[in-house]
Formats: sequence, structure tokens, C-alpha cells
Amino acid sequence: MTEIKVGQGESIDEALRRFKRKCQRNGIISEMKRREFYEKPSEKKRKRAQAAARRKKRR
Repeated sequence: MTEIKVGQGESIDEALRRFKRKCQRNGIISEMKRREFYEKPSEKKRKRAQAAARRKKRR
């Protein structure tokens, strides 16, 4: 679980900015977006195959 401590004299906006940055570094935001909607196993497989094809094409 991600948590931050608000420092002495630190504004809430600064603390919120630090929290968002920490969540982004930990991959929580991308994980949340990925899990927002149910994805059928066949869709997952298709997306993985497409990503692999893109990676292979780059080389």
C-alpha cells in the first residue's frame, strides 16, 4: 500500500503531487486502468500477440 507523510509546513497540494508520482512509479495507476473493465482471456491473448508483433517489427 502506498502512503506518504505530510511534512511540517508542506501543503496538501504538494503532498498529493508526491502521492500521485509515487503511485505512478509503482505502476498502480496503469494497473488500475488495466483492471477497470473485464477483459476476456481471448482478448488478453490477442493483445499480447499484437504487442509481441510490434516489438518484433521494431527490431
